[in-house]
Amino acid sequence: MLERLNSLLAKIFLIIFIIGTGNLAYSEENKAEFLKNNWSFDGIFGTFDRASLQRGYQVYQEVCAGCHSVQHLSYRNLSEKGGPEFLPEEAKAIAAQFEVTDGPNEDGEMFTRPGRLSDKFVKPFPNVKAAAAANGGAYPPDMSVLAKARKGGADYIYSLLMGYEEAPAGYELDDGVYYNKYMPGNKIKMAEPISDGIVEYMDGTETTKAQISKDVTAFLVWAADPHLESRHRMGFKVFFFLIILLTMVYLSKQKVWSRFSSKREKEEEEAFDKAERAVTEYEGEDPKTFK
Repeated sequence: MLERLNSLLAKIFLIIFIIGTGNLAYSEENKAEFLKNNWSFDGIFGTFDRASLQRGYQVYQEVCAGCHSVQHLSYRNLSEKGGPEFLPEEAKAIAAQFEVTDGPNEDGEMFTRPGRLSDKFVKPFPNVKAAAAANGGAYPPDMSVLAKARKGGADYIYSLLMGYEEAPAGYELDDGVYYNKYMPGNKIKMAEPISDGIVEYMDGTETTKAQISKDVTAFLVWAADPHLESRHRMGFKVFFFLIILLTMVYLSKQKVWSRFSSKREKEEEEAFDKAERAVTEYEGEDPKTFK
């Protein structure tokens, strides 16, 4: 019985090992290094490009908002410091473009009204099932924390938007599935969303696929971390404070220990002088005294 159990466990471990190594080899084979960008928000001194964030919001609204939500953002965030920094009047006008369900009223009925700054971004679908049903069974993920939820962050989102290609020869794709170089497994149900000229920027910036992808990526990074700049400023202040504190501690330590050093040196000098006087007195004595 014990032998049969050991044999069964050995077979199970063998199957797990084969599957694990096979998946690892497959993932390594299909792993592509993300495209790199010099993001302005990287590093301890990083800040967002306001113009890029405003363009990125435009791309989100015109291209992405039909399927993807950003449920953790409010319209007031668009005018707050550290973000796109639209003027308050502009942010109010943006919010007012959307119909928000509110209520109940005095009759106990729900009603719709124009959006306000305090409202969350309006979702494209009322619930997850409705979103999946409208997209062939695939639920479009919320983009509020996408940049933090995916390994690679900004580079992942940018690479994914730029990674649509024709499938290699012999690579089979189901209907409604597309080939993407940077998607795990290289299969994605979202059709290529970005192309040259798909939006028209009001500031005259050239609307290439790379520029549009970069702008909407910056917007999604800000959406995932609206307080990034304030955290960077706080981190710098803390770092500067620690430098001052360490300097003061070092100087205090030097001052305290200098007293002990002076005292020790004085004691050593006194001991040396005493020994020297003893030697001098000994040399001056009559040798017969010590017989």
